[in-house]
Amino acid sequence: MQAIFNFLYVPGIPLKTMGIIIGLWLIVSHAVALAKPGIVQPFLKRFPRNENLGAVLVIIAFAWAFIYWSCMDLGEFFTIEKPVQLVIIAVCIGVLVYVKEFLAVRALGFLMILAAAPILKSAFLKEPDTRLLIVAFAYVIAVKGMFYVGMPYLLRDQINWVLAKKPRYTAGFAGGAAFGVLVLACALMFW
Repeated sequence: MQAIFNFLYVPGIPLKTMGIIIGLWLIVSHAVALAKPGIVQPFLKRFPRNENLGAVLVIIAFAWAFIYWSCMDLGEFFTIEKPVQLVIIAVCIGVLVYVKEFLAVRALGFLMILAAAPILKSAFLKEPDTRLLIVAFAYVIAVKGMFYVGMPYLLRDQINWVLAKKPRYTAGFAGGAAFGVLVLACALMFW
C-alpha cells in the first residue's frame, strides 16, 4: 500500500511521464472511439446504468481513497486514522448496496476527482509553461467529476447529445485525440 502511495504522491510521477501517460491515454481512447463507433457508441449508451461496471469502479475508487488516507501523514490527528478507514469501508459497502441509480457515473466522477491530485502534483512548480495543459486537464476532470457525483444524469445527457449526430461524435473524439497529440508532443519535446 505504501509503495502505491509513494509512487503516486511522494515525490510523485515526473511531469514528462505524466504527460506521456495522459497523451497516450487520450490518443488511444479517442482513436478507438473514432475507429470503432459500432462498438463504442452502444457501450457509451449503456455506461451510465451499467451496475456491474459501476460496482468495479466503486471498489477501485474507494480502494484508492483508502490507500491515500492510510498513507497520508496526519500529524496530530493520527488517532482518527483507524475510525476513518472503517468509515471508508462502510461507505463503500453502503454505496454498493443502496446506490444503484447511475452508479457507474458516480464512481467515474469519484475517480476523476482522485486522478486530479497526482496530475497536479506532477506539474507543481515545474517549467515550462506548457505544463499548464495538464493542469487545465486536471481541473476540468476534477470539476466534471464533482458534477458527475452529484448530478450523474448530466453524463447521460452529454452522451446522448454527442451520439445524436455523427459530426458531433467525430468532432468530439477528434478534438480529444488532437489534445492528446498536443500533450504528448509537449511531454516529449519540452518536459
